[in-house]
Amino acid sequence: MTAITQPADGTPAAARPAAVAAAARPQPDPRYLALRNFAISISVFNILGYTVLGFEQPWAWFPLAIVTGYTTELVFEVISAWAERRPPRFLGRGARGLYEFLLPAHITSIACNMLLFANDQWWPIMFAVVLAVAQKHVFKAPVYGRMRHFLNPSNTGITVTLLLFGSWVSIAPPYQFTEYANSVFRVMIPVIIATAGTVINAVLTKRVMLIMGWMGGFAIQALVRHWIWDAPLYSALGVMTGVAFILFTNYMISDPGTTPSRGRAQFIFGASLAVIYAVLMLANVVYTLFYATTILCALRGLGWWGAHLLRRRRERQAAAAPAGEPAPAAT
Repeated sequence: MTAITQPADGTPAAARPAAVAAAARPQPDPRYLALRNFAISISVFNILGYTVLGFEQPWAWFPLAIVTGYTTELVFEVISAWAERRPPRFLGRGARGLYEFLLPAHITSIACNMLLFANDQWWPIMFAVVLAVAQKHVFKAPVYGRMRHFLNPSNTGITVTLLLFGSWVSIAPPYQFTEYANSVFRVMIPVIIATAGTVINAVLTKRVMLIMGWMGGFAIQALVRHWIWDAPLYSALGVMTGVAFILFTNYMISDPGTTPSRGRAQFIFGASLAVIYAVLMLANVVYTLFYATTILCALRGLGWWGAHLLRRRRERQAAAAPAGEPAPAAT
């Protein structure tokens, strides 16, 4: 009988190849997992919205928005690839690569259709979808040596649509998220959405500090507006209990592609968003959440461009300096 040797670490020799293979197996990309779970969550929520909750948009606009978003993403990716002299990112990876490539457009399209209301006019919704997806290929900034989009896609599409057609296009009424739900289910809806969003942001997107900065800053600005400007405290804080606010917090501002990665920067981003929201509220600006997010993302993009131009200027000064003179200090 052949004896089975036992390694020094206590693992049976027969089990070591399987353990080595498991360790060598590539781990799933957290960004892909976050996008996939976001896409599944928002798709299921919309299906329930049209069948159970009381969404008032025509049901046909749901697939129409998705097809519009897919088409826009593919067309502009081909144009961008031609301009940058590279192959399109969805080619060469099969059906799985195409599926992963279209996940952001899927989320953006559904969000625009879910959060905008244009009565029986479908084209403003599709306008928002096209703009939200296409702007990623236009508004970019140099971030750590590569060009990245800096405007939140769905939020930008919604913001521009409201600015252009705000006299007759509005945000979807908040009551539609719970219109046909009974009393118990009506309470459970925000709890379920908040729980699912918290799990995704804590485990995958790692945006917990951003949400803490946003919600903490929101509560503080509500108290300040109450103490100084006599804003009704119930109204100022009551916004945080609505389904729309929970969706905005967990699925809109936590977009990994347009928010900081480090914890302190995330907290500052969330708190800054609350400050901009308070300023817009004092100016009696409507649709404040969406405008505040667009303003903050635009300022962040301008900051990236400013840092890039300053770095380029100092590099040129260092290259042009005579050999005997010290180069300007770099940040």
